[in-house]
Amino acid sequence: MSTKPINPPLGEGIVARLCDILGPERLMTAPEDCWAYGYDNSRRQALPQAVVFPDHLEQIQAIVRLCNTEAIPLIPRGRGTGTTGATVPDRGGLILSLERMNRLLAIDPANRVACVEPGLTNQELQDALRPHGFFWPPDPTSAAVCTIGGNLAYNSAGPRAVKYGTPRENTLGLEAVTGQGEHLRTGVYTTKGVVGYDLTRLLIGSEGTLAIITQARLRLTPLATAKRTLRASYRDIHAAAAAVAAIMAQPATPCALEFMDGASIAMVRPFSHIDVPEHIGALLMIEVDGAAGCIDEMAAAVSAAAAVAGVLEIRTAATAQEVDRLWATRKALSPALRTLAPKKINEDVVVPVSRIPELIQGLEDLSREMGIPIVNFGHAGNGNIHVNLLLDPENPAQARQAGPCLSRVFDLVLALNGTLSGEHGVGLEKRDFVSREIDPVALRLMQAVKRQFDPNNILNPGKALPGLA
Repeated sequence: MSTKPINPPLGEGIVARLCDILGPERLMTAPEDCWAYGYDNSRRQALPQAVVFPDHLEQIQAIVRLCNTEAIPLIPRGRGTGTTGATVPDRGGLILSLERMNRLLAIDPANRVACVEPGLTNQELQDALRPHGFFWPPDPTSAAVCTIGGNLAYNSAGPRAVKYGTPRENTLGLEAVTGQGEHLRTGVYTTKGVVGYDLTRLLIGSEGTLAIITQARLRLTPLATAKRTLRASYRDIHAAAAAVAAIMAQPATPCALEFMDGASIAMVRPFSHIDVPEHIGALLMIEVDGAAGCIDEMAAAVSAAAAVAGVLEIRTAATAQEVDRLWATRKALSPALRTLAPKKINEDVVVPVSRIPELIQGLEDLSREMGIPIVNFGHAGNGNIHVNLLLDPENPAQARQAGPCLSRVFDLVLALNGTLSGEHGVGLEKRDFVSREIDPVALRLMQAVKRQFDPNNILNPGKALPGLA
């Protein structure tokens, strides 16, 4: 989906001032160069008026102040792996690419802290931490290329969130630049601190609409000395959901508890050499980690909890190669889905774990009624299910039904006491549905917070919240 730029090309005076701030080597204005920075994984794309590449705080402050004076939208961007259009410059303006602010500033093992710039990738951070015996828990699927700044902007977590939490639980403090160009420090360096309001958690997940994160103090976790991987197959979704509830009710919390429904397994079979029973209704991928001396006991406890009525098979990997084979099904799913339909609407809704069966049943009913295939997988341990509507835009019936179908998916989720997004954010894709979940008073207060941080509405305008000009 492409959008023509709304604003005209930048004037020569503004381009000259940007060159003064950055130097010409950190500025792009040619459309053919800028076009590659106008997309994200939502498949939306729009042409920015320019792309800037700051490499330190003072440059960002100067750019923000210039954009305030000239009323130019400013959209922070990492590597464009988001799925909701949050980094797409649909109103024109400047893309502020943070890819050159990619330094690992410090690792402090004694205090379990790392200080990083936002352009560092998740994988680069994990690789640097591993020799020190630590990791940062958030692990999105795109960890090899996504940036820490993007993880923080979306509160992106991944499978390990079931045990270790999201970026909000694993970030001690931030440095950022507000929409007025002010340098802001939030949070603490310690693991405790209650002085003032928690602005750190407020900025995390705000999608660059409140401030531009320039540095983060991350809370580290020691690497486990051992891990066990299991795969459990079930007759139907109800049995799998009962197993999830049983697993989460016993003391050995898994570090990953992934779910695939029967439709997703059937679709992935032609694209992967998977070894699971025929006609299964659901699959759980389970990992536990901990001390080597007790890992077998933990795995046995989880396996026993998973053995509910309706289980068909529970398999435990004995070698690294077996672990890779067990995960092959899950890893093959997303690429397979892209070959099965020209367009995929990927939502990341969350419902209480006990209501996963109702969600899946409701989605199956909706799929039949609307004539749109719906495939479901995700992070079962916290009820975060990735709902995929597979569409052919050339099919008039599917094209006509896509919008109403998505609307009813969200209605179903909210009726089950769920939320519209667990980790993908809101951006443009879900913005117009936000008022269904957030009550008017809360929404009004959030809009006031936006105006306080960014009174001229230059930071990523039109994203995340409805009702802002």
